[in-house]
Amino acid sequence: MIDLQTFADLASVPLGAFADKPTSLTKGQTEASTVLWTSADGGTMIGVWECTPGRFTADRTGGGEYCHILSGRATVTNADGSGSRDIGPGDLLVLPQGWTGQWEIHDHMRKLFVISAAPAT
Repeated sequence: MIDLQTFADLASVPLGAFADKPTSLTKGQTEASTVLWTSADGGTMIGVWECTPGRFTADRTGGGEYCHILSGRATVTNADGSGSRDIGPGDLLVLPQGWTGQWEIHDHMRKLFVISAAPAT
């Protein structure tokens, strides 16, 4: 039997403790997250993440990410500088598997994330 799960009030879901962001380019930038669900094969993970203002690098070569922005503002830029997007509450950002780039968080951000890795061929 498949068990249906729902997660309400994502703006208030408790997160783990804030810690230094490992890929930050801004001294003192911190992040916190919690995983809400992981698929049985480990290929898909859903959770909530928050980050304080600053810049950091991101690498999605291991799996694509879908980000539903709950609060805050940021600019996301491709690593090669070919384009950037401003995002804020209500936006859905798709970072396809293979994407690399930078985030600049302007206002403390909270997002729902779905990370999904395509099977190796």
